[in-house]
Amino acid sequence: MSNSKKVAVITGATGGIGFAVAQRLGKDGYTVVLNGIEDEIGAERVKELEAEGITAEYVGFDMTKDEAVTENITKIGEKYGKIDVLVNNTGGIGVRARFEEMTTEQYRFVMALNLDSVFFASRAAIPFLKKGENPSIINYTSNAAWNGAGPGAGIYSVSKGGVQSITRALAKDLAEYGIRVNAVSPGTIDTPFHAQIKATKPEVFASWANSVLLGRLGQPEEVAGVVSFLASKDASFMTAETVQIGGGQALGI
Repeated sequence: MSNSKKVAVITGATGGIGFAVAQRLGKDGYTVVLNGIEDEIGAERVKELEAEGITAEYVGFDMTKDEAVTENITKIGEKYGKIDVLVNNTGGIGVRARFEEMTTEQYRFVMALNLDSVFFASRAAIPFLKKGENPSIINYTSNAAWNGAGPGAGIYSVSKGGVQSITRALAKDLAEYGIRVNAVSPGTIDTPFHAQIKATKPEVFASWANSVLLGRLGQPEEVAGVVSFLASKDASFMTAETVQIGGGQALGI
């Protein structure tokens, strides 16, 4: 099956920033393929997008599993005949534990969630990105890649540092094919990820804005806008770059 429309694959796209990106790219004219591991929620998200006039599909698989990622990304690429944009949105803290207490299994899970997933998806998508229009990969790093993160989140910082490096390495590797590779580094974004602390410790949640120069937390749509730009022809001379989206939070105040 070939598709004259642009095709975007967004991993971890059933909520928060990932879903906002799917909405924005869908409105930009892409057919959007959402990935996740919660199939019922994925199906609901597709209905929401279709109600907005967006062509969407959900494909459920675990981004930490090599064979599952390769098989499913390949199927998506073969179905549409190409992939124009891969957004590696999957990731998270995964496990909170200090180095002394962290098990090897916990370490490997956090690395798989944040770094392996980028490698697996990118490797599988490359043959189809070569057939795309203005093809690009967009990854997610974090301020933690620079500052080491907070206590118990050290391995998260290590994994995001790896994403920073793989972004540049992929950009070098794929430049000859015209495939651009960039990353975004969101600051603290107001998503369901923070719902528990927002409900149980609202004063702590409210205090987070004090570390942001603009005096507020970001919204998922603000990240999606930058991803949209990086995927567009307006960013056709950008590769190996990381864009901070944190209201000045990275500067520290």
